[in-house]
Amino acid sequence: MEEKNLLQNEEVEIDLRRVIGAVLGKVWLIILMSILGAAIALAVTVFAITPLYKSAAMFYVNNNNISVGNTSVSISSSDIVASKNLVDSYIVILKSRTSLNDVIDYAGVNRTYSELKDMIEAASVNDTEIFQVEVTSPDPEEAERIANAIAYILPKRISSIIEGTSAKIVDSAVIPSKPSSPSYTKNTLIGFMLGFILTAGLIALREIFDITIRTEDDIAQVCKHPVLVSVPDMTSSGKGGKYEYSYDRNGQKKKKSVSHGKQPILMGKDISFAASEAYKMLRTKLQFSFADDESNCRVIGLSSALSGEGKSLSAVNLAYTLSQLNKKVILIDCDMRRPTLAEKLGVLKKPGLSSYLTGQSDLEGLLQYCNIPGDENAFHVIAAGENPPNPIELLSSPRMQKVVNGLRKVYDYVILDLPPVGEVSDAMAVAKITDGMLLVVRQNYCNRPVLSDAVHQFEFIDSKILGVVYNCASENNGRYGYGKGYYKRYYKKYYNKYGGYYAASKKEEK
Repeated sequence: MEEKNLLQNEEVEIDLRRVIGAVLGKVWLIILMSILGAAIALAVTVFAITPLYKSAAMFYVNNNNISVGNTSVSISSSDIVASKNLVDSYIVILKSRTSLNDVIDYAGVNRTYSELKDMIEAASVNDTEIFQVEVTSPDPEEAERIANAIAYILPKRISSIIEGTSAKIVDSAVIPSKPSSPSYTKNTLIGFMLGFILTAGLIALREIFDITIRTEDDIAQVCKHPVLVSVPDMTSSGKGGKYEYSYDRNGQKKKKSVSHGKQPILMGKDISFAASEAYKMLRTKLQFSFADDESNCRVIGLSSALSGEGKSLSAVNLAYTLSQLNKKVILIDCDMRRPTLAEKLGVLKKPGLSSYLTGQSDLEGLLQYCNIPGDENAFHVIAAGENPPNPIELLSSPRMQKVVNGLRKVYDYVILDLPPVGEVSDAMAVAKITDGMLLVVRQNYCNRPVLSDAVHQFEFIDSKILGVVYNCASENNGRYGYGKGYYKRYYKKYYNKYGGYYAASKKEEK
């Protein structure tokens, strides 16, 4: 139970870190939207809100019928308390229909009783026997006239209604010089904060409900198997796609645009240096994965949860990388529904695997050499052949197991390019005869529930999952950074250009 709770706490921590990271990664957008919100609030305040002016009059109230200015009369503390208690009564008298109609007549304003009542606020000042009447109006002169009219009418009304009391004017109303509302500063700050909170909140909510795999931590949440390697996106800038990178004599990284119409190199020896090193690391980790296995041949299957994650391209580059160790490697296209290896490698589509499994061809007639530019004979290929109507039956047939067992006797590595397990069950039929499976997961493409289901599919048939190949990983993924640090110092003499090594200068070549 404690272990389960600890695991749940770790998942919450990872989620919070992801949300915080997403918000921090969009700080520029949050600041921009906050400024935009402040600008909108200021514009609305200036152009859409009518400014209001306040004019106020103050009164002193006591509960005896004497003049406040008569110093011969003493005022007791009980008189002051009584005066405070009378303030609420005076406010009621002020807002009565008779009093306000008198104020309208005296001030000469075109207002109804209800309008004037809404314009008036009255309250005691700091809980004293002094109370203040404020009049709010879009016209500063109107506010002043009404406030002074109240100052003239109210004391008389109070004296005529409540005997033994008096109200004296402490401060008369004046014409306000500036509006009391709206506050430009306050509204601008409110707009800024609303823009900040709404933008940050939307980014956080989007991240919370987004199940797309964006980091290796997302894979770790749903898959207990390790991420063996992160392969960079070779079609984007900086990874052998839109730009070429090289190093000058001082080890500084330089970038230049690829000529118009030039296609990125995605397989073979001329792929980008970062991708080449990633596949070499994958090769090394696979060798360690089979270190305790005394069998001579390794049958490795590659699949993915969804189509389009790059499993076929990963299979080609893995086969090529293994062949560079002087190993005999064969790559088989087992995706007979949507085969792609024949087109990628420039080999004949048929006869292929389906021809052998249906008894139309022998095994020797299927073998072809790959057609990778610069290294056409790196490894053998068996294409998928004609698209059969029943691929799952063919892949699960005894002939499929027979062909794999026959290839084990000839080759050091048999690489199987399998269909995506999240879309069809063909991969599960072949995974049982492999020594290990690699799952290819593409960044910002696959999602966590789909990946979790794919892992469970292979675990259900007790297939050995060697690990995950994290494909098309961005540079800020954090797990790879080839060309930096050690490599930067190394390339003071030599620089890398799509995996090929060239002398840094003619002088050094001499």
